[in-house]
Amino acid sequence: MTLSPTARKWVRAVVDFGGLAAFLVAFFYLKSAGMPQQQALVQATWALVAGSAVALAIGFVVERRIAPFPLIGGLAALFFGGLTLFFHDPRLLKIKPTVMNTAFGVILLGGLAMRKNPLKLLMGEAMQMPDEGWRKLTLNYGLFFLALAVLNEIVWRTQSESTWVLFRFPGLLILSVVFSFAQVPLMMKYAKTDEPPPPHVE
Repeated sequence: MTLSPTARKWVRAVVDFGGLAAFLVAFFYLKSAGMPQQQALVQATWALVAGSAVALAIGFVVERRIAPFPLIGGLAALFFGGLTLFFHDPRLLKIKPTVMNTAFGVILLGGLAMRKNPLKLLMGEAMQMPDEGWRKLTLNYGLFFLALAVLNEIVWRTQSESTWVLFRFPGLLILSVVFSFAQVPLMMKYAKTDEPPPPHVE
């Protein structure tokens, strides 16, 4: 299926955030209808699971492929959402960001410790940098993911379900966007260009 660049962006947005958006709307609708917050969180998980499944299906049908991070996130939503519905325990959904961000952080930092660079494998085709730049960027993202895991634990253990839902979406998205923008100077510093070097003058 051939789509315009704008349409492709919308499809990718649906794949990335469709399930979470459905979850957010469902939770606050059920809460406003008088359902207790904990019960509303469990029932809204149906919207998360269904929304994630539909979003992944749309992404695959339209583009015939799904990028690694949205695919992992969507499958994790199905897995943790399914556990939450099966056991009727919202804690299983709340720990998903902790588990996922810890896994990402450990993979990135563990890769550095073994002199590998997982981030370069994922993004190397989109951006050219020397290994030193990739190491610094990987270290920053590894620590950032671990910080998000710790922050999620603090929020869900100390705050209400409503606060955690807003932290989950769009809170984590906003933090990720801000952090990514903060990495732009580092990437610009090390970015390679295809421009030829200036002529040598003797």
